[in-house]
Amino acid sequence: MFWQSLDAFLTRIRPRREALSLALDGLMIFLAWQATYLFRLGFERWTSARPDYDGWVIAGLVALYLLSLWLFKVPKGMWRFSGFGEVQRVTLACAAAGIVGAVVILMAQLQAVPRSVLALHPVFSIIGLAMMRLGYRMLYEHLRARINGSATETHRALVLGAGQAGRLLVAGIQHQGWTVVGWLDDDKAKQDSRVAGIPVLGPLSEVERFAELHGITHLIVAMPSAEAAKRRQVLELAGKTGLPVLTVPSSAELMAGSKVDQLRDIQPEDLLGREPVQLDEAGISECLNDKVVLITGAGGSIGSELCRQVARYGPSKIVLYEMSEFALYTIEQELSEKFPRIPLVRLVGDVKDLEHLRYTFGKYKPQIVFHAAAYKHVPLMEVDNAWACLRNNTLGTFHACTAAAEHGVERFVLISTDKAVNPTNVMGATKRAAELVISHMAGQGHATKFMAVRFGNVLGSSGSVIPKFKEQIAKGGPVTVTHPDITRYFMTIPEAARLVVQAAALGGTSLVYVLDMGEPVLIADLARDMVRLSGFREDEIKIRFSGLRPGEKLYEELLAVTDRLVPTPICGLNVAQIHHSPGDTDFVAWLKQAQQLGVAVVDAEVCRVLRAVVSEFESARVGSFNENL
Repeated sequence: MFWQSLDAFLTRIRPRREALSLALDGLMIFLAWQATYLFRLGFERWTSARPDYDGWVIAGLVALYLLSLWLFKVPKGMWRFSGFGEVQRVTLACAAAGIVGAVVILMAQLQAVPRSVLALHPVFSIIGLAMMRLGYRMLYEHLRARINGSATETHRALVLGAGQAGRLLVAGIQHQGWTVVGWLDDDKAKQDSRVAGIPVLGPLSEVERFAELHGITHLIVAMPSAEAAKRRQVLELAGKTGLPVLTVPSSAELMAGSKVDQLRDIQPEDLLGREPVQLDEAGISECLNDKVVLITGAGGSIGSELCRQVARYGPSKIVLYEMSEFALYTIEQELSEKFPRIPLVRLVGDVKDLEHLRYTFGKYKPQIVFHAAAYKHVPLMEVDNAWACLRNNTLGTFHACTAAAEHGVERFVLISTDKAVNPTNVMGATKRAAELVISHMAGQGHATKFMAVRFGNVLGSSGSVIPKFKEQIAKGGPVTVTHPDITRYFMTIPEAARLVVQAAALGGTSLVYVLDMGEPVLIADLARDMVRLSGFREDEIKIRFSGLRPGEKLYEELLAVTDRLVPTPICGLNVAQIHHSPGDTDFVAWLKQAQQLGVAVVDAEVCRVLRAVVSEFESARVGSFNENL
């Protein structure tokens, strides 16, 4: 109990650290003057041999030494971390003050002050000040050892948010090498009090001041239930300190089984996330429960999350259709572990193979189909791969739709992209053509309801900007951004998958569902945030602008000029109705023309064929920027 009380006392006085340091240093300089006289003159004469003006001399010397210590920033040092650097600053400050003091005393012809005392006093002061600091460090490490069982204090944290999640967090990490110095919370009722025996130091807005004051090494954001806007604000405040920032799992992660003391790094979705869309859980359950669901591209970023989301609603069977053997194995293993009661069909298949699709649909009779198979890497598809992109993204969609219509699938959902709106690249144009395939098939009188879902960039998906930034930061930079003004819409992988599942539940045919994604994000700002939240300053990891890549444009759009936006019963989810699809006869002829392109076709010919049906398809202007920020 004594050690906890001592620790609490030291925490309370830490806000006045610099003033206390100067006061103790002044006392030590005074005692060093007495010790110098004692050493030089002995016990018999150390008081009697002094001149009458000795009091004024020592007062002036104390003031001079304190000024020198302040100029050398010695009071800003943290005694519990004292080492060679601190002793070096003390030595320089005392040496400078000693020389100046001796010169002044000699010039003032104060002959009664022994010259040996003037020479020895800086040495005694250095020894006293250094011993005082090192002694405090020894005491502090002993205190830590008595409290934590270890003298090593590797993680010294401030917790932002003194709620229930924070209390559970502290209870779980205090014996794992963490020292929680205090809380920060905007609740005035909690300030100047103690929560779980730890002081609430002040409001969240003062995080920079308290982090510097207490020698904090890590900040922990413990506000899982806070609104997204509030959470982003707190994360931005924490990011400005330049310290590593950790957080507890979000509300969704806690509901999914994560524990509150499972600290993790800040993810971009923590900064960019919106308030979650409230889904029609009953409608989704009715749509998927006890149904056979087929997912193409089941091992991809979106496809695998679709598998997880669909499995929650108890389908009778999930057919995993995936071209990559490894990706198929990975998602099959995960689903088998998490949802052992749901039968899985694991098929290595390619949507470019119409006959295999027909066989698969005929054998397993899927009722709901999510079509996530696609090539999506814009620059890669732009050069030398245009035909592969058209064949996979557009004709593959036509093949999947054909098999679905022939075998009486209830609902078919295409995963589209904002790059399909006024496309400037092959990938976007092929996805726009895929949307037109949906519109065409919906107009053929089939029982199947054909629909599409359009959203922006998906955080953390394979090939996206976020994993690239993380890798570059881990290597020490630079972080490359194509253009200083480039913006993108973002959403999380779970959010995208839930949107797709909700669209299937709503039904409707020849519709493109669009999520209200809020304001687009400046990629350069995102890069800066990721650098800061990783514990680096912007001068440590540079941001370099590399120039727009082939087919890339500065901003994406979620709606074309001719698309009409219609709200749905789900707040934040709208419908964009496609109005400019070509006539059925023309579109069938176009599909036949596209299918007849050979493997030796050049990119320019593929683009010409795409423009015949996607009239708004234009090449992007590619700029060049080689600037450092």
